[in-house]
Amino acid sequence: MDIAALLTSTGINIVICVVLFSFYSILRKQPINVNVYFGRRLASQHSKRINLCLERFLPSPSWIWKAWETSEDEIMAIGGLDGVVFVRILVFSIRVFSIAAGICIILVLPINYHGQDRIHKIIPFESLEVFTIENVKEGSKWLWAHCLALYVITLSACTLLYFEYKSITYLRLLHIIGSPPNPSHFTILVRSIPWSSEQSYCETVKNFFSHYHAPTYLSHQMIYKSGTVQKLKDDAEHMCKVIKHASVEKTCKSNFTPCCYPGFATNSFKKISSEMDSIQRKMSYNNMHLDTGEKDCAAAFVFFKSRYAALMAALVQQTSNPMLWVTDVAPEPHDVYWSNIRIPYRQLWLLPPMMMFFSAVEGSISRSSRKKSACCKVLYFTIWNVFFVNVFTGSVISQLSVFSSVTDLPSQLAKAVPAQSTFFTTYVLSSGWASLACEVMQFFPLLCNIVERFILRHKEDTLNGNLSFPYHTEVPKVLLFGFLGFTCSILAPLILPFLLIYFFLAYLVYRNQIINVYITKYDSGGQFWPIAHNTTIFSLIFAQLIALGVFGLKSSSIASGFTIPLLIGTLLFHQYCRKRFLPVFKSNSAQILIDLDLRDERCGRMEEIYEQLRTTYNQPNVMLHASCHPQCCGHHENKDSGESSEDMEKGKENNQKNRPQAVQRSLSLSSDKSVLGVN
Repeated sequence: MDIAALLTSTGINIVICVVLFSFYSILRKQPINVNVYFGRRLASQHSKRINLCLERFLPSPSWIWKAWETSEDEIMAIGGLDGVVFVRILVFSIRVFSIAAGICIILVLPINYHGQDRIHKIIPFESLEVFTIENVKEGSKWLWAHCLALYVITLSACTLLYFEYKSITYLRLLHIIGSPPNPSHFTILVRSIPWSSEQSYCETVKNFFSHYHAPTYLSHQMIYKSGTVQKLKDDAEHMCKVIKHASVEKTCKSNFTPCCYPGFATNSFKKISSEMDSIQRKMSYNNMHLDTGEKDCAAAFVFFKSRYAALMAALVQQTSNPMLWVTDVAPEPHDVYWSNIRIPYRQLWLLPPMMMFFSAVEGSISRSSRKKSACCKVLYFTIWNVFFVNVFTGSVISQLSVFSSVTDLPSQLAKAVPAQSTFFTTYVLSSGWASLACEVMQFFPLLCNIVERFILRHKEDTLNGNLSFPYHTEVPKVLLFGFLGFTCSILAPLILPFLLIYFFLAYLVYRNQIINVYITKYDSGGQFWPIAHNTTIFSLIFAQLIALGVFGLKSSSIASGFTIPLLIGTLLFHQYCRKRFLPVFKSNSAQILIDLDLRDERCGRMEEIYEQLRTTYNQPNVMLHASCHPQCCGHHENKDSGESSEDMEKGKENNQKNRPQAVQRSLSLSSDKSVLGVN
């Protein structure tokens, strides 16, 4: 492929993007498309503005200016911390690849072009391989420039990563402190509750936490079997009981006149109908007192009187058997993934690790953790599918044979990657730029809207799918292009300008989508940034390994020797960031939680928070089982429960022995900024 063909492909993709962006700027102004391009605003305001001027049918760049002018605080208010983190990933990519493009185009590209003594063609007819490191002859003294560029890119990326990680960590802490009281901070999820024939799951939970967490235990809420299958089963059981009870009542009563008895006017149908109503009322009343143990799951939400108590209960192993009374930090109410909470914990444990890795159902208790897990899997798949499969072309066996020896991996990659740099450049053009145009157009929701409007004749605005931002697909896509950029930066610098254009367009498009289209239902608190950080570090190390192999093939011992310290330094930097910043994303600190508890106690908000906990975790598609067990949602009373540790683990009752006493702590209240280390 030559430069003229690359420019032709670039021109075609530019025309496609301009046409689609122009269509988008027109379609977004039409009132019938308000639910497609303004879903978030429609969900929050439930109103639309109709403007019947000629401007509606003319393309305009107004959406670009709006996306550019929106501040980070507005993004935080609209898309949450996850939206800010995604935009920060794009900003980081723009910054680091601007530096990479500058150093590589100015320093590396001319050396690649003049790497061998040859007669060059006119630039438009030059092959793209001339601009890669393949064109540098073996033993060239100019390979130090590639090593220098690699140092500049790595140091710039690590410096930007450090400040971004530090800034996002600070934003996460502010998010925890500045948000309204979060019910999940007072709640833990308990699974694998032991079964007892003498008492229900509800009573077992109450007795256990009343005994071992008496000073801090508040109440709990059981989780019940639900869903379409369970609802049909419950309805069938209910109807069987009604019919059975009706037949018994009918045979026992002898004062009914047969409806076919001649010579008498009868209202037996009316009597039967009225009796069925009374029987159903009796059955519904009796069901209020029936044992619903078969509908209970071995899981419950347990509420505590303080954030610190909930954190300690979630982190500490409750019994000597780690398979019983398994506790986790509860997700936010809107983030609960109810279908997975009902999965028995032992099924999540007997599952093979490899099946767990590839399975779509991992037992994630929250939607954000499920999306985070899917993000990692999509990232692994896309990097393998786009990069390695294309680099090591051929059969599966030949691809796997490349990795038969670890020591040969750098040299194998050094031979294969520069040869495929042309494909990666065109991939950025075709898949990168075009995907952004398709993202802003929202083809599938637009098609669904056309069908509803003109075929089904629906006149009211309906939210198509009630969309939330697809972080599990868009984050891997952005990180994949970053991986390609780091890998090919010194090998094929021509890819960098196209990558810069992609990241700049992505910055505008995704900001527009966050502002107008996608609805924020829950927030993971910036949990996607560690994924971006780890992927960037992996990309840097991978690029350094390939460069080490290339320098070895080109017989440049000096460049190879200087690459090894860079590799070690990158690993040490990654280890430092893991120790310094990653724990903040894994768990909340005791200092912050205790200070928040003391602040709420001083302001007198604890009772209000306790009242909110009762109705926060409402399980969908479940009948009011709480009315069957009023004690399941009641407050804890400090009474002697009287269970030993062995019997309590099994859910049985016994005499009271060795109840743990409350631990006295002396705490000093500090301000929010002092907690975060800000003067």
